[in-house]
Amino acid sequence: MYPTALTQLARANPFSAPLFSLQKVEEPQHSLHGQKPRRLAAAATADDSCEFGSQKYFYYALCGFGGILSCGITHTAVVPLDLVKCRLQVDPDKYKSIGNGFAVTVREDGVRGLAKGWAPTFIGYSMQGLCKFGFYEVFKIFYSDLLGEENTYLWRTSLYLAASASAEFFADVALAPMEAVKVRIQTQPGYANTLRQCVPKMFAEEGIWAFYKGVVPLWMRQIPYTMMKFACFERTVEMLYKYVVPKPRSDCSKSEQLVVTFVAGYIGVWKGLVARIIMIGTLTALQWFIYDSVKVYFRLPRPPPPEMPESLKKKLGLTE
Repeated sequence: MYPTALTQLARANPFSAPLFSLQKVEEPQHSLHGQKPRRLAAAATADDSCEFGSQKYFYYALCGFGGILSCGITHTAVVPLDLVKCRLQVDPDKYKSIGNGFAVTVREDGVRGLAKGWAPTFIGYSMQGLCKFGFYEVFKIFYSDLLGEENTYLWRTSLYLAASASAEFFADVALAPMEAVKVRIQTQPGYANTLRQCVPKMFAEEGIWAFYKGVVPLWMRQIPYTMMKFACFERTVEMLYKYVVPKPRSDCSKSEQLVVTFVAGYIGVWKGLVARIIMIGTLTALQWFIYDSVKVYFRLPRPPPPEMPESLKKKLGLTE
């Protein structure tokens, strides 16, 4: 079950059999606090487990690779819309609406002008995705180990919030330089047309600070959004399997599980204006779909929805 020794997930051989079952895993006789942790882990068979070492970091690396694809591809795909949005915010007198913004941009720069900033967008958001999803897995395991099995279940929403906030902090540091370049290209016509032109020019004029002076606004914007995005997704997946999907996740095919992932990604951001729901909802759902598809492709351990630990059920008198 999910609120278990998440560390063991990273020890499973990612290229082993694709179906993972729940079983007891013997833990080392020591821990950071000098006590033997008592947890359950998701693993396939005894042949799939390996000692602490390179396989664990390989798991994190593949999660990060999934993040690169999910964020890099989706954000690059909406560069034209992002360009017009930025110009609307910077020069509302010239760009009066989204439709007008597209028309003015095409008239002045041609259709290719709509792709301005695609390179820093792809690089920047790929780096953000690497850190966002990769570090989310790291911090989720780290905080779960600190809380223990029962508290991980009871405080799982807080765990998701803390892990995603921690991950996004570093993700925005990775994103900030390319985001600064993208905004400069898109909002200052004539300054630079390409990444290769813009980076040396910004560095010569303002130094290294030119690439990081926007990191605080990024934190203020992205950290709350990412906390909502990950926590809502995790809890929505849990609710879908509990109340909507007519069978346990272990009985669902990989395709069925990916459909649940996409639906959960969409439901998780069902707030705000209709246009924003369509754009951000689709973007977020596609990010989760791509990320989970990478996990499926590489046969990475994917823990089932959380269940109350047996020890907690006994304390609450829910079992005989």
